Amino acid sequence: MNFVVSSSSLLKNLQTISGVLTTSNTLPILDNFLFEINDNALTVSASDLETTMKTTFDVEANKSGKICVPAKLLLDVLKNLPEQPLTFTVSMDNFSIEISYTNGKSKMVGYNGDDFPKAPELKKTEHTVVTGEIISEAINKTLFATGNDDLRPVMSGVFCQLTPEDMTFVATDAHKLVRYKRTDSKASGNSSFILPKKALNMLRNNLKGEEEVKIEYTDSNAVFTFNNTELTCRLIDGKYPNYEAVIPNENPNVLTVDRNSILSSIKRVSIFANKTTHQVKLKITGSELSISAEDVDFSNEANERLTCSYEGEDMEIGFNSRFILEMLNNIDTEEIKIMMSQPNRAGLILPAVAENENEDILMLVMPVMLNR
Repeated sequence: MNFVVSSSSLLKNLQTISGVLTTSNTLPILDNFLFEINDNALTVSASDLETTMKTTFDVEANKSGKICVPAKLLLDVLKNLPEQPLTFTVSMDNFSIEISYTNGKSKMVGYNGDDFPKAPELKKTEHTVVTGEIISEAINKTLFATGNDDLRPVMSGVFCQLTPEDMTFVATDAHKLVRYKRTDSKASGNSSFILPKKALNMLRNNLKGEEEVKIEYTDSNAVFTFNNTELTCRLIDGKYPNYEAVIPNENPNVLTVDRNSILSSIKRVSIFANKTTHQVKLKITGSELSISAEDVDFSNEANERLTCSYEGEDMEIGFNSRFILEMLNNIDTEEIKIMMSQPNRAGLILPAVAENENEDILMLVMPVMLNR
């Protein structure tokens, strides 16, 4: 089996899928790319059993076949080659691979392509089509709020709810929660599933924005198809917590403030916060917002004041500064609202005015009890 391919084209396509590879594979065959040639089209796959990604592009080939190629070795070779045609000569008898280029050649030993695990074939799937921009935006707005607790795997992914009216993405780690809803993306029926973090990162890294993404899903797997790439991932099994139940409905105290001002202020003040709790205190009286932090152990403290618009009773509430900063960094509007009920109840952060009428984002953060 011989084929000719551009070195830069091959490198670009391999880098698209190389994020799937891990250093702690249980199966040695997973340290390889699977090369499959059919009718002058080369399909390259990478897998860690949970996530499989493949990309297809044109090459000049003399016949069909498949072989596993050592991934790290091949990537290292390609990164150090200038743009030029490469000729791959593959012996199917002993799986030796020879790569010829302008001023030399290199040899490596591959493995039988039949030993590479096959991606699950989805039967009786449901599907929907959305733009890459919507998927990217949903991932950017929610992924930071996912948890890392191995004992609660459902919280380590993003919960997707598809209905004929809208598409909702939810992430939480029990301290913070983000609900991102789009009314310009819909499905034919009602479905819900939990997407794992790794697959979402791979999507985010490879979506350009303007392409169409076809999402097919069953009870156990989901497939995303876009451009010349296909990503298959195993869904996280389990029941997602009832997130609607934790979102407080009555929030009479509403603070409206410039996003950049409060973001910069909390960044500065939080430097002086306790390194365990990361607590910053928001004290709101009338139209003045006081942001303070202190670390009693080291006698460090900081305090800043901002003008704001506020409706409600004067109050003091403490938050983990890291959570607040993550949320403020993921809201795009000039002004934000912080809606609160009591100092011991969750606060809601949302845009003061929605920039996109098809987009609805709500962020919830649990308070940190203030030291009196």
